[in-house]
Amino acid sequence: MSQVLIDIFLFNPEKPLIFTRFFFWGFYAVVLLIYSGLYKERAVRNAFLFAASLFFYWKTSGLFFLILVFSTFSDYYLGNLIHASKKRGWKKFGVVMSIVINLFMLSYFKYTYLFVDTVNSLFNLDLEVVNHLAMWSNRLTGTHFDVSMILLPVGISFFTFQTISYTVDVYRGKVDPVRHILDFGFYVSFFPQLVAGPIVRASEFIPQLYKRYSLSYQEFGYALFIILKGLFKKIFIGDYIALNLVDRVFANPTGFSGFENLAALFGYSLQVYVDFSGYTDIAIGVALLLGFRLPKNFNSPYKATNVGNFWKRWHISLSSWLKDYVYIPLGGNRKGKIMTDVNLMLTMLLGGIWHGASWQFLVWGGLNGLGIVVYKQWKRISPYEKSKHWLVRFWKIFNTFVFITFTRIWFRSESMEKANQLIRQITQEFNVRIIPEVLWSYKLVFAVMALGYITHWVPQEWKVNLINRFIDTPIWAKVLITIGVVFIIYQSWSAELQPFIYFQF
Repeated sequence: MSQVLIDIFLFNPEKPLIFTRFFFWGFYAVVLLIYSGLYKERAVRNAFLFAASLFFYWKTSGLFFLILVFSTFSDYYLGNLIHASKKRGWKKFGVVMSIVINLFMLSYFKYTYLFVDTVNSLFNLDLEVVNHLAMWSNRLTGTHFDVSMILLPVGISFFTFQTISYTVDVYRGKVDPVRHILDFGFYVSFFPQLVAGPIVRASEFIPQLYKRYSLSYQEFGYALFIILKGLFKKIFIGDYIALNLVDRVFANPTGFSGFENLAALFGYSLQVYVDFSGYTDIAIGVALLLGFRLPKNFNSPYKATNVGNFWKRWHISLSSWLKDYVYIPLGGNRKGKIMTDVNLMLTMLLGGIWHGASWQFLVWGGLNGLGIVVYKQWKRISPYEKSKHWLVRFWKIFNTFVFITFTRIWFRSESMEKANQLIRQITQEFNVRIIPEVLWSYKLVFAVMALGYITHWVPQEWKVNLINRFIDTPIWAKVLITIGVVFIIYQSWSAELQPFIYFQF
């Protein structure tokens, strides 16, 4: 019995609480059961969901939940300071402090290694990383943390950007501060979207804190549908192609032919989409059943006709955040054509480094920025820009998709050396003769990839029609469909569940 309680309440780094584990759905069932008895009392409801969210983060990240608590307290009181101050100087002080504190935490945990490695390379030094938080904890409380290693708290990139948007929006007068710290803690830590987004703006979520619970029959059907869709995309498609092709090739590009490297690259382009959008689907569905509406984060991104359009469809919450809190404050398009392009490049470079502390992510962000800038110039002279012909649209989508997939070489590669190896294999060791053999050897992988891409590229009306048909089915049919889909999904379940890709950011 004691071991069961330990497994339930203590953090186990080998078994984090994620959507694809049965333990999560047990946790969620308990949350729903308790929630059903108190959802009518707004204050109690919010406090309970805050506590449940902290427990979720504890089971996901261990003692790092204290970082979340600190961020909650600091930004709550800074938001109040900004709102209550009569003098503009104090308002600026509050918002600057919020930005500095949040970015310092993010930089410490995420970019220390990159900074130290860069300084060592530039100045031929031999500096070593020291985890001062672990060292202080060991001295003060007798813990035994490894002071030579800084671990990255799961989701820190998401909740720091979320709290920054809160204090900035309070400063701009777009939202009033949250009335109670428990309500603010709930906003910051709401467990469906806490560790991998979407990044929820205060103006979108905070008004929901004070509304009564509501969930229509149609919304219930929609929530159930997208939860199943998210699990199917993540486990049946994403994990399968990752385990059986993508991870193997990217781990050792030189051990595979150029064609296999190219297949893995296009496989990864699909994997990263179904993985991240699958998480978002589940998050939106789980939140909706609790009566909260999260923003859409993906809109068929591989149907984009140019790179700019792609970033309006991919990770929409991050793209819009960067636009509103980086691109526009830099000057946006208000300072001439050259500075507009410079601002775009700076924003995309920041978007790149947000994803990870390595030069590969800077290259990836820079290439995406370059793609947007080049297209802006090209569309001014393109004779096909205004054409509605289906061949022209197909050509635009194809080129955009290939370019985005090309940039993923640096997004996925563990090092610049691995990225160069993959490019060299594709360009110099393609070996056309073995293509039939590779296709046959990986026939199931290619079949799953085809399924993933086909379901992505089918007309939107087909998808809407399918959702509506599911919503209109009676409860007993929904139950049978759910059992059937879950059975199919977990038939493909690997012995070792793959973590969501965006957990590392």
